[in-house]
Amino acid sequence: MKSTNTVLSRKLLQMLKKGNKLYSILTGTCPKCHSESMYLEKNPYKLGKLFKMHERCSHCNTKYKIEPSFFYGAMYVSYGVGVAFAVAAFVISFLFIGTSLFTSFIAIVGTMIVFLPVIIRLSRNIWINFFVHYDPNAAKKK
Repeated sequence: MKSTNTVLSRKLLQMLKKGNKLYSILTGTCPKCHSESMYLEKNPYKLGKLFKMHERCSHCNTKYKIEPSFFYGAMYVSYGVGVAFAVAAFVISFLFIGTSLFTSFIAIVGTMIVFLPVIIRLSRNIWINFFVHYDPNAAKKK
């Protein structure tokens, strides 16, 4: 059993290393070189700067807004991410904790409100990673 946990933890660490899309999605780094944050403010809970992004990556010169209104497509991703958060809130509150349906509904609404900035950022990160792929030599080419 211990060797299975070791293998799983190694695979998880490999998934969170540079060069993997999951790394860029979870950290909000440039999808091409994974060297710097795409956002002016890393903390999504500073709501005044939630949508503020660098124009380009200072390491590989990747333009983040590929075209005008590029991140409108992230709204579709946001729906899916929001549903995942809502389902997780329901499962935790209703099935694990054993609350009533009404209390579970309140938990879902609270979760959606609290995690809205995180959902927005994750959706943008997922959306840009559909179109821009990691290049290990990108930062060196500049």
